[in-house]
Amino acid sequence: MSIPKKIEQLKKELGQCKLVAVSKTYPVEKILEAYHIGQRLFGENRVQELCEKQPRLPADVEWHQIGSLQTNKVKHIAPFVSLIHSVESLKLLVEINRQAERNNRTINCLLQMHIAVEETKHGLDKRELEELLNSTEYSGMKNIQICGLMGMATNTDNQEQVRKEFSGLCQLFNELEGSHFANQPRFTELSMGMSSDYKIAIEEGSTMVRIGSAVFAD
Repeated sequence: MSIPKKIEQLKKELGQCKLVAVSKTYPVEKILEAYHIGQRLFGENRVQELCEKQPRLPADVEWHQIGSLQTNKVKHIAPFVSLIHSVESLKLLVEINRQAERNNRTINCLLQMHIAVEETKHGLDKRELEELLNSTEYSGMKNIQICGLMGMATNTDNQEQVRKEFSGLCQLFNELEGSHFANQPRFTELSMGMSSDYKIAIEEGSTMVRIGSAVFAD
């Protein structure tokens, strides 16, 4: 099936849920196939690859940094990145705010939560989340906008485990929406679900799925 047909089919399944087409390792030519049928949200894991692709594609592409992000790499994407999904520490958020200010921008961010069983997956736990949101550093930030949460479920065939993890993240999102973000209308995004588990993620409240192989793989 062609890339346009795959996207068309996916968007029917997703309904109101946004599709972030994960273009890591795929060439510009394939990204353009998706772009030409109206896809605008693209996700990259590696900063170097993102910075190589960005100038070669139309200016209205919305680039999402979805992979683990080192503080020393933030400066490279700060001028153009649309949304950073992987904010997993106060230190990283401080640097994003600093680089956004340098570029006279506000950068949209998602706080990445650790919801999986695997220790290899990144993210904040609830204690770290509370510490970040209650910190004086965070309260003074003027150039970042927290738009929601992101999480990656355990890589397992146990669908009930995956569902439990997504459901827990959705519950946390709803709690935060009523407490820390009650007066912030842009706190709307729950980024969860990839090629292997996006259907469960949508059922559990995802507003944004990150899908690569199901779009671009031959």
